[in-house]
Amino acid sequence: MSSAVLREGTPVDEIEEQELHERFRQGDERALEAIYRRWSAIVFTLALRSLGDRGDAEDVTQKTFVSAWTSRASYDPSKAKISTWLVAIAKRRIADMHEARARVRALQEQLQRTAHPDDMVGHEVDLGDSLLLADELQRLEPDAQRVVRLAFYDDLTHDQIASRLDMPLGTVKSHIRRSLTRLRRRLEVGHVAP
Repeated sequence: MSSAVLREGTPVDEIEEQELHERFRQGDERALEAIYRRWSAIVFTLALRSLGDRGDAEDVTQKTFVSAWTSRASYDPSKAKISTWLVAIAKRRIADMHEARARVRALQEQLQRTAHPDDMVGHEVDLGDSLLLADELQRLEPDAQRVVRLAFYDDLTHDQIASRLDMPLGTVKSHIRRSLTRLRRRLEVGHVAP
């Protein structure tokens, strides 16, 4: 009989796994590290396949494990394996990322219609909308303002902006995402968004 089996007929690996999960639920950071080492590659691969962007996949992986850690008390090993639970969290974070991308695309289209009045032949431009947009851009923190201007006025890609500003790609994306969310809220308040 294998030495990996015993202790009331339960395999030793399974007992160690149960102990790891219990330590995780109780807030043991070493258990979190072990779970991250074991499952982060799978979460990352799942996110990368769905999103097609390494930076976004890294963000989803990080958010998945942060969510798992903050909601660890809700994990019930009798209902699902930890891998199943983590994949479920990852799928929600991936869906969030797809929704955020859709919102960003919609806002980019709105901002481009508002920000580039010369390109809008045959479209009437509301001066109030243009002034609101210019005012909101001025209110952004300096780094975010530079990033947004390079993205919309100079039409640079995220990679080009990161290179030009010597800024990590993830930081560029975060600035754009936060800035667009803020601008969108202000535009919606001003009844500009469709």
